[in-house]
Amino acid sequence: MGRIIKEPICRERIRRISGGFGWVDHRLVRDGYVEERSHLALATYLFLVTVADADGVSYWGDRAVAERLNAGIVELRSARAELEAAGLIAYDKPVWQVLQLPRRRESRR
Repeated sequence: MGRIIKEPICRERIRRISGGFGWVDHRLVRDGYVEERSHLALATYLFLVTVADADGVSYWGDRAVAERLNAGIVELRSARAELEAAGLIAYDKPVWQVLQLPRRRESRR
């Protein structure tokens, strides 16, 4: 099998981060966090990473987040509890904070 050469498919749309702070730590996948979370918890995490400031902080209300994720309030609260239990976010109404991932986890791969 030949070596795969990674080249952008659409050079005119290469992603650039401008005017925001959103990024996702690759360890989220590499260390198995993705495999252990529900779809709504992952969607919530992605939403929070996207809207957070440089410190990972945002002030979105439950109703607004649930509406944007097409979820109910009860389901959102469950997803939040899941993310808090995993040490991925902290929440103190109305403040959400995306946390630095813990130092090291055993990779599932």
